[in-house]
Amino acid sequence: MRGDLVRKLAVRGLTTGGAVLAFLVLALTGATVWGLGLALLALAAAAWERRVRPGADGVAETTLVAAGVLVGYARRLDAGVDPALVATALVLLGLVLLVGPLRDAGNLEIRAANLPVRTWVPAVAARLGDALAGLLALVALAAVAALPAVVALAVSLLVAGGAGAVALDLARRRFRPAAGGSAVTRALRRHQPEFVLHFSAPPGSEYQVTMWLPYLERIGRPFLVMVREPEFLPTVAAATRAPVLYCPTTRTMDEALVPSLRAAFYVNHGAKNSHCIRFTQLTHVQLHHGDSDKAPSANPVSAIFDRIFVAGQAAIERYARAGVDIPAEKFVVVGRPQVEAIEVRPEPARGLANPTVLYTPTWTGHHADANYCSLPVAETLLRRLLDRGATVILRAHPYTTQNPTSARQLARLTDLLAADRARTGRPHVFGAASRALTLTECVNRADALVSDVSGVISDWLYSGKPYAVTDMGVDGDRFTERFPLAGSGYVLRRDMADVDGVLTGLLDTDPLAPARWETRRRYLGDFPVESYAEAFLSAARRELDGPSTLPAPRGQADAGRPAAPLSPTA
Repeated sequence: MRGDLVRKLAVRGLTTGGAVLAFLVLALTGATVWGLGLALLALAAAAWERRVRPGADGVAETTLVAAGVLVGYARRLDAGVDPALVATALVLLGLVLLVGPLRDAGNLEIRAANLPVRTWVPAVAARLGDALAGLLALVALAAVAALPAVVALAVSLLVAGGAGAVALDLARRRFRPAAGGSAVTRALRRHQPEFVLHFSAPPGSEYQVTMWLPYLERIGRPFLVMVREPEFLPTVAAATRAPVLYCPTTRTMDEALVPSLRAAFYVNHGAKNSHCIRFTQLTHVQLHHGDSDKAPSANPVSAIFDRIFVAGQAAIERYARAGVDIPAEKFVVVGRPQVEAIEVRPEPARGLANPTVLYTPTWTGHHADANYCSLPVAETLLRRLLDRGATVILRAHPYTTQNPTSARQLARLTDLLAADRARTGRPHVFGAASRALTLTECVNRADALVSDVSGVISDWLYSGKPYAVTDMGVDGDRFTERFPLAGSGYVLRRDMADVDGVLTGLLDTDPLAPARWETRRRYLGDFPVESYAEAFLSAARRELDGPSTLPAPRGQADAGRPAAPLSPTA
């Protein structure tokens, strides 16, 4: 995203520029205290860069800052050659050279949460860059205070001792692994998990996992979550009692995939899913993280899975419509369990005087042909809603702010709603307040929905309430052919020329009410409201109760093995 790129370039410039400027001031001028202050600012910029760019290589900048700080320290002491300061310089040089390789080696090790083992070495290795920056800051402060160099040496040796302990343990893990497996493997064998949820995605995508965790727990079988990016470990671990493992390599995956496992679940089509697919003793089940008529919802990559759990028959038809040939026996209709808490309104509510309308613009997508975002034309829509006395819940996609243009458009809408709330007292919900609500809570508060093409519409469909869909493309009359879910909704054109007629149908006459119930059945399955989630839970248990074989990497001809036939599910 352009916003990420701008932020990364900015922090790179601050880090490099600050380090060069601090070194030049300390080495070439007599403004020692000012130079040490600049060094502290450069260290702060480097710490920020490690948050924005976790894999950033700051060796050159750290070396410049360290050299500048030592020059400044020597000038502050003004005592000739100080052996303690020389020793401090050597220790700092060793740390500067070792921190990067140790961090990289630690990043190749497994980490665990919610498991009775300590994986402290990889965690400490990942923070050695922060420890070195903190050490340099302390040395700079000691220089400002003109403390004896032995103080800086003592602190440096303390950090060096910790780095040495990390290095020794990482070497032992690599060259002399424990005979009975790692501590994580032994703990997992005791836990006896029956399935694993494998997850890899860009930052900010943890919602794809957290929406499924309550239902995976309700299966009633022990399981584990495997994440492939380190930033997901704390957030996912906080959302479940199940063990959560960060497995950066296929070697660490071998540690985690213990013989008790029978199935692997996936919530997206991430490229790293292939690392887990190779284990043929597992039944591989794609769950998806939403159901919509977007092109990614009929991804041909789905064919690599043994089972594809879908919300309804419409999802199966979507693959066929996209020309993706997948054997029918791979599909299992399980509904969309996340909608079970949505309140169903069986009768249409026509002639709403002061309705509450949920507006959910999606993001721009990675490619132009998947850009369904209506934010560029949304101001007209919101003003018409306000003219009708509506209370608006504005809930934007989590990725919206990654695009600077979308972020500005969203800010204008929030300003519009804030001004109307101040003028009329209507309790519009937007910004942090909308993010504090779950989607289910938003749906239950609203009388109608306006959405772009996204999975929100499928979830909303469960309520039986009316919805409108924005057509941001150039399909015209073919829009509902490409996106059949829009057929039982009210279609808003990109130019908003039909906005008044659409809002009349949405909030007043609602002529499409009967069609929505048939669409609801096709998209969300025909399961009883009182036990709706049971369809998914039963299907998952069936996969776990199937035959199991010994672990073996997915290899040659077995990579595309056919799935066994399913018994009827719905």
